[in-house]
Amino acid sequence: MLLLAAAIGGNYYYGSESLLIRTLGVVALSLVAVGIALTTAKGRYVNRLRKEAWVEVRKVVWPTRQETTQTTLIVIGVVLLVALILWGIDSLLGLVVSRVIG
Repeated sequence: MLLLAAAIGGNYYYGSESLLIRTLGVVALSLVAVGIALTTAKGRYVNRLRKEAWVEVRKVVWPTRQETTQTTLIVIGVVLLVALILWGIDSLLGLVVSRVIG
């Protein structure tokens, strides 16, 4: 946390310097902070969790282009159908209310 605070504080302190230099400084200190954080128990746990998540992502069976296209078309069709139904209900209720109000 101190390194991140130093990066932010340094960015403001050296505000007159080039944006590129300040950005590189913030990125460098942030990378050092992440490196230090990964050496802690929680950091090792997060790194292990990241690796396990990547293993699970590789196990996923991703849909083919045809399946994706068909599913997208079905979703668009259902959305249009529901939109028409809601438009019809809205029109009907508007007509009823205008008749009641006069």
